[in-house]
Amino acid sequence: MSTPARFDRGHTDDMMTFLAASPSPYHAVANAAARLEKAGFRQVLETDAWDGTTGGKYVLRGGAIIAWYVPEGAQAHTPFRIVGAHTDSPNLRVKPEPDTGAYGWRQIAVEVYGGTLLNTWLDRDLGLAGRLTLRDGSPRLVNIDRALLRVPQLAVHLDRSVNTDGLKLDRQKHLQPIWGLGHVEEGDLIRFLEQETGLAQGEVAGWDLMVHSIEPPAYLGRDQELVAGPRMDNLLSVHAGTAALAAVAESGDLPYIPVLAAFDHEENGSQADTGADGPLLGNVLERSVFARGGAYEDKARAFAGTVCLSSDTGHAVHPNYAERHDPTHHPRANGGPILKVNVNQRYATDGSGRAVFAAACERADVPWQTFVSNNAMPCGTTIGPITAARHGIQTVDIGVAILSMHSARELCGAKDPYLLANALVSFLTG
Repeated sequence: MSTPARFDRGHTDDMMTFLAASPSPYHAVANAAARLEKAGFRQVLETDAWDGTTGGKYVLRGGAIIAWYVPEGAQAHTPFRIVGAHTDSPNLRVKPEPDTGAYGWRQIAVEVYGGTLLNTWLDRDLGLAGRLTLRDGSPRLVNIDRALLRVPQLAVHLDRSVNTDGLKLDRQKHLQPIWGLGHVEEGDLIRFLEQETGLAQGEVAGWDLMVHSIEPPAYLGRDQELVAGPRMDNLLSVHAGTAALAAVAESGDLPYIPVLAAFDHEENGSQADTGADGPLLGNVLERSVFARGGAYEDKARAFAGTVCLSSDTGHAVHPNYAERHDPTHHPRANGGPILKVNVNQRYATDGSGRAVFAAACERADVPWQTFVSNNAMPCGTTIGPITAARHGIQTVDIGVAILSMHSARELCGAKDPYLLANALVSFLTG
């Protein structure tokens, strides 16, 4: 088995391009699919019969993608090695009746999605992106990547206590973005989007739209050792997983079937047909086993030997709030990927999973760190425990340590994306 080439700073450059081109989960999976197509993968439809041929394949469903590579000689009971991630990020999403406004201002009605830092959407130039569904049921991606919207903050003259008492935002009243002047016209936003995408008026029957910051990702710091950008939680992992899967598919014979599973709706609980708590991953893995001539016993054997790395961002120690972190665990930017541990199963990692991850990092010569929450602070969670419980698959929670998690613009070390990708290649190749 040949060894895939190691990633370097060019991987981080490419990740920044991926972030900028993926303002919605639908764009993210389309971009991931395009990269896999270049590596020889082909799309298979869930409505078609599947065959047991070797090579790279992927399934798209909404904002989720499941991709896998069947090497020569793979048996029906060959275990999987899975990189799990999610494509969605906390943001503001357009409501079903979007046209609103008052006092001569035209606005767009939005709903808060996930646990976003609300203040980071204020006084920021925003675009609009997502998916339009046409009357024939077909999807059409849309991305207005220019200064279209803005959520203006109340002037300090009208809120004299804001700097002493803190900013207090009402999710219903204070977050509706402005996009023009004049009278509110029903259907105005969708007519605008139809015109922007070259569609006939009235052709759009449904939409899944969200706002995004139009400021591009950028290197930051005296020595450009940091990266600032949007949606690192969790497109950083989606990009790394896509790059790793494409790389191992070119490496020849493999002892496992490598898989990328990037789900939507992690930020609001994963309970969706495209979420980790839905049947998508299990269906794809099971059908892959059966397409290679397997039966239930083969599936059980394959799942028993399968390991999943649930890759999501975690918290780097914040220099201004160090007391919020565990006093003996201080993950740092550019310190390598983190192993995320929580004994109450907010993360799925256990001691045997730690060994799998440590071995992968050692083979790749990648440094790694450990994250655990301060006992006095509630711990977040990921798709890891869901994947482990739903499919009976050993799962290990890992990721990259960042600052400003769930902000419209997050911050990571410039080395960490390609260190993560190298660790994922080592894991997938066994």
